[in-house]
Amino acid sequence: MNNPLVSICIPAYNVENYLADTIQSVLNQTYRNIEVIIVDDGSKDRSLAVAKRYENDQIKIYSQKNSGASAARNKAYSYSNGEFIKFLDGDDLINPEMIECQVKKALEFENCTISSRWGRFYGHDLNSFRLRPEKCWKNMPPVDWLCISWEKGGSMTQAGMFLIPRNIIEKSGPWDETLSLIDDLDFFTRVLLSSFQVIFEDQAILYYRSGLNGSLSGHQSDKAIKSAFFSIDKATNNLLASDSSARTMRACANVWQNFIYSFYPRQAALVKAAAERVKDLNGSDLPFACGGLTKVMKLLFGWKFTKIVKSILNHESIDARDQSLQ
Repeated sequence: MNNPLVSICIPAYNVENYLADTIQSVLNQTYRNIEVIIVDDGSKDRSLAVAKRYENDQIKIYSQKNSGASAARNKAYSYSNGEFIKFLDGDDLINPEMIECQVKKALEFENCTISSRWGRFYGHDLNSFRLRPEKCWKNMPPVDWLCISWEKGGSMTQAGMFLIPRNIIEKSGPWDETLSLIDDLDFFTRVLLSSFQVIFEDQAILYYRSGLNGSLSGHQSDKAIKSAFFSIDKATNNLLASDSSARTMRACANVWQNFIYSFYPRQAALVKAAAERVKDLNGSDLPFACGGLTKVMKLLFGWKFTKIVKSILNHESIDARDQSLQ
């Protein structure tokens, strides 16, 4: 147990331009006792061919018909042998010391999930990488971690942040393959609630690649929106089953309110159901985040009218302009 095997499970879908960098960041680890399991999820590009270039005794490559990232992660996990597991997306990077530092913490703190720092970068430009410290970057009980993480309505948990003991995954259960958008919220809520504590490792860093065309996080199809709804429903119910205090109710209400802000006026039935959940949880204190022209419109006409106008116009270009004005 002083040198436990770590399994790094990587789902790959249409990431031919990024997968080699992701694999190389794993091969550059100072911790050597690792295995890598890559599952290509029916990519339409050359992702599988890129992965095959690295196949050896340490790096196993599998493929499946397109079934979603959760199914690919579950398949990779089913082939893994490690005492500790990391789920890493096929376009993200990790710093060379990440696994070594997280393993040391995992051996020191039994039955705990180990977290890390993380930040975004855009495209291939690592110079754009920025760390944005969060309140949950410290050791804390799982309920506290979730409440702090959700206080501003955040509903996405970067998979590559965490090193997870295998026994915790066996207890919390696999990825829900019916989900697509923010499937990580459901999975990691279960994982963290099955952990004794969430332990923060300051020297471990995830480089989260953003701004990619066609990325799942940017999808707004009806299916994706429904996935987000059901993932939030599962995650908030699990947290409230563990702790139904006023603090957890407010955290859950804020995640639901963020769903409403994100998808109004689309999916009227789901938005209405989310609003009912916010009411049942005694309300949300989450403000409508905006800047630039959107902020002016919201002050003059309210956030609902603003969202309707943005849904009619090219909201993506407006969002980009607003972001630059904030």
